[in-house]
Amino acid sequence: MIISAGIHIGMLIIIALGMDFSDKPKPQPQVRALAMKAVVVDQKLVAQHVERLKAEKREVARKEKARQDDLERRATEARQQREREQAQIKKLEIERKQKEIETKNALAAAKAAQLKLKQEKEKALQAEEFRKQKEKERQASEEAAKKAEAKLKQEEAAAKKAADERKRKAEADRKRKEDAERKRKAEERERQLQEQMMQDALAEEQAALSQTRNRQVMSEVQRYTSMIRATIQRHLLVDESMRGKTCRVFIRLANDGFVTGTKILSGDSAVCHATQAAINKAGRLPVSSEPNVYNELKEINLTVQPEFN
Repeated sequence: MIISAGIHIGMLIIIALGMDFSDKPKPQPQVRALAMKAVVVDQKLVAQHVERLKAEKREVARKEKARQDDLERRATEARQQREREQAQIKKLEIERKQKEIETKNALAAAKAAQLKLKQEKEKALQAEEFRKQKEKERQASEEAAKKAEAKLKQEEAAAKKAADERKRKAEADRKRKEDAERKRKAEERERQLQEQMMQDALAEEQAALSQTRNRQVMSEVQRYTSMIRATIQRHLLVDESMRGKTCRVFIRLANDGFVTGTKILSGDSAVCHATQAAINKAGRLPVSSEPNVYNELKEINLTVQPEFN
């Protein structure tokens, strides 16, 4: 309405300015035509102006709506941004708590692992000590076995040497025996002749001395038994394991003391083995030339016990 009033007022002013107030009268038809023309032009301008004002109003409304839409969009974006930030914060908080739990669990696991590692190290050290101890025991056992093996080899070598020596001696003794047997037979024949000649003369004396002789024979048997045992002891190879142990052996002797046979009766195997080796090494044992004494000694059971200095 204000715009319309302003337009009409402008039109009236234009009409007034177009009027001639001089005394000279003007033709009326021309004035009316001009007025009508001015009204038409004015209505057209008013229409254009109104249309321009409507367009401006629509533009203002459009801009306002655009501004409102932009504000609403920004508000929505801001709200969504806040929601995203809150969700991110909540997520970060959850992750932080989870990391704290994981850190605590990791620390607990690390402590448990350290404790387990320490226990395993202690077990490993104990196992290593046990292994070293067993290794020492094994080495000691192997060393003892080597020494025993070496000693056994020495004994076997000594026994072989003694056997070889015995064979050599046996051959020499065989020859010597053959010579001695021929000599003995000759001497025996001579002795028999002498004994035959003396037999009658000594008969009474023999009867008188019988008891005394028997005592002498037994004394000689004991003496020669001790001598036989001493001879075996001299050739006996002993070690500490034989202490307090014995061996009982059967020995058969020739009348010159040569060992013709042996047999282990009982006793410790090591002592018996050493006793057998000592007898073989000796080859010949002390015997009496007296027949009565020899008869008591030609087959004897002897107990041998190693002696230690």
